[in-house]
Amino acid sequence: MKFQPDSLDGVNAIARIEPGRVWVRQSSYEHSVIVPWQGAVQTWNASLPTDLTADHFAPLVALAPELVIFGSGAKHTFVSPALYRTLIEHRIGIETMDTPAACRTYNVLVSEGRKVVAALLV
Repeated sequence: MKFQPDSLDGVNAIARIEPGRVWVRQSSYEHSVIVPWQGAVQTWNASLPTDLTADHFAPLVALAPELVIFGSGAKHTFVSPALYRTLIEHRIGIETMDTPAACRTYNVLVSEGRKVVAALLV
């Protein structure tokens, strides 16, 4: 599915998602990623919701977003709130959805100027 957001200078817009690949701006990633609204896209070393631990969510706090959009892969899968407790303790919101929906939601939020991070299982 290809996305065509308005020009968002200096913002990491998600351009496209395909099975096993996500495109941020002109770069493609064939692994799970953390996509902050600005700055470098980071590798996220998990591929399934069952692989996740609390350590996977801890680096998101350092990015200081107001909201994290968690893309759980092809299927919408909730994970235990204990895994993202550190986000809650820092008053950072988190929403869970399948990865394609997370990409669409992330793009809407960054186009509004929100400080949002997408944590995507690809």
